This record gives sequence, structure tokens and C-alpha cells, in this order.
Amino acid sequence: AYQRALAAGASLGRVLDLVGSIRRHSEIPLVLMSYVNPIHRFGLERFPAAAREAGVDGLILSDCRPEEMDGLLEILGRAGVHPILLVAPTSPPRRISLISARSGGYIYYVSLRGVTGPRDQLPPDLAEGIQRVRALTERPLAVGFGISSPSQAAAVAELADAVIVGSAIVARVEASLGRPDLVTQAGNFLAELRSSVG
Repeated sequence: AYQRALAAGASLGRVLDLVGSIRRHSEIPLVLMSYVNPIHRFGLERFPAAAREAGVDGLILSDCRPEEMDGLLEILGRAGVHPILLVAPTSPPRRISLISARSGGYIYYVSLRGVTGPRDQLPPDLAEGIQRVRALTERPLAVGFGISSPSQAAAVAELADAVIVGSAIVARVEASLGRPDLVTQAGNFLAELRSSVG
């Protein structure tokens, strides 16, 4: 998906333009997920203000360790963009506490070990992992990685404050590429997900 986006001319600046366009029509919270390198290329000092001006509410940097975020956290805070940090099933208590202290908005709980992508079933230790994190933070928990179906989303919604679905939506879009009903297909799947979580 990222290769197709880059080939079509995607850039961080164009993403911010898209956010601005969405923001003109909706107040839905918008969180960007990126790697650090595009932010550095855009300009670490200027990105947070540009993101906030476009309408970004939060930022997930999946490859940035919380121990290395001091300067960025300060800049994001001044701009009013919430840093959303990730907690893994393997994160020790001390790290979870650090992530809780540095996160804004919510904590993103990575539901599984390994890479993201659709899965047939949820991890068997998901509830235990979420309980472990909840014992160390009062921040809301959003759970993502590997959630592929409305039934899985419903099960996660029973445990978490929010459910994040990414790869399954991308897979639906890829399956409908070139079809005139692409937007309808993706929209129908999103509607199923939304109704499953109440």
C-alpha cells in the first residue's frame, strides 16, 4: 500500500492538505501514524505547528522510542498535537509507566507480537495484556494490530476504550482496486466495524 501511495505522489505535505480538507467538513479526531524520517524531512521544528494548523489532533510515530522523544514531545505539546505512544505485550511495567507519562490522549496497545496484518483470531493473552497495562495507567487504551473482522472488533471493544483497524481496511481497498464500487465496499466494511462495537 505504501509503495502505491508513493508512486501516486503521496507526501507528508499532501497528507496534511488532505487532513485540512477533511477538517473543513468534520470535527472527527484525526491521528496521523508515521515513521520519524518523513517528519525529519518535513522539518522537526515546523511539522507540529503545520499538523495542528491542518487539523491533526494526535501523532503516532511507530519507530520512535519514548526515551528519545524529549524534544519532540515539547514541540508537539506547544502545538497542541497529542503524542500517542505504543505499548507492546512484552513491555515491562517501568516502560509502560514511562509511556503513560509521555502519552497524550490515549495509549495504543499493540495486540500481538510481530508485524501488523489481518489475523484469523485474536491473541489468547489479549485480555491479560490489557489488564496489565490498565493496572499501570489511567489513560484510555486503544487496541490495534491484527484486528480483521467485525466480530474481532466487538471482542476487543469489550476490553478496550477504542479499537483500531488498519490492515483489514487496506486489504478491502486493495481487493476493490479498479472497481467503481471501491468506496462503497470500504464504506460498508467500516459501517460493519462501527456497528459491531456499538
